[in-house]
Amino acid sequence: MSTRMFTSPLFLGFDHLEQMLERAAKTSSDGYPPYNIEQTAPTGLRITLAVAGFSMDDLQITQEDNQLVIRGRQTDDSQGRVFIHRGIAARQFQRAFVMAEGIEVRGAWLDSGLLHIDLVRPQPESRVKTIRITNPAASAGDGAVRARIIDRATRPPEGDPS
Repeated sequence: MSTRMFTSPLFLGFDHLEQMLERAAKTSSDGYPPYNIEQTAPTGLRITLAVAGFSMDDLQITQEDNQLVIRGRQTDDSQGRVFIHRGIAARQFQRAFVMAEGIEVRGAWLDSGLLHIDLVRPQPESRVKTIRITNPAASAGDGAVRARIIDRATRPPEGDPS
């Protein structure tokens, strides 16, 4: 049973955010691979995943709409080997992170079994927009004037043969 978070009439147009949160909850149920998220600068973030045993060719990072998706697929090269204990399995994974609007991926690198992904969150510009309040009776007159102007612009002048 789903609990709706944005039921208040004051949250206009946030239903997509609720869908993103539900999607994130589904993709984060498995704890593998473990990861850290750290703030590297006032607008910088770094995601670090522990991917020991994976090469660069085994890993794929994609940005799908507002999701950062990391996939790992190892090939099982155990043919001809006899294991007395096998605790390190060739395991595939998919880890997804929901990103806010405007977050950009700056780069990724693999170092000593850790996959690092740098992100930047641009500071939004402060926007103030003044909305003009009009009189409904006066706006009907404005509409009529606009209609006449548009009508003149689309109709050839009288006496014009075209």
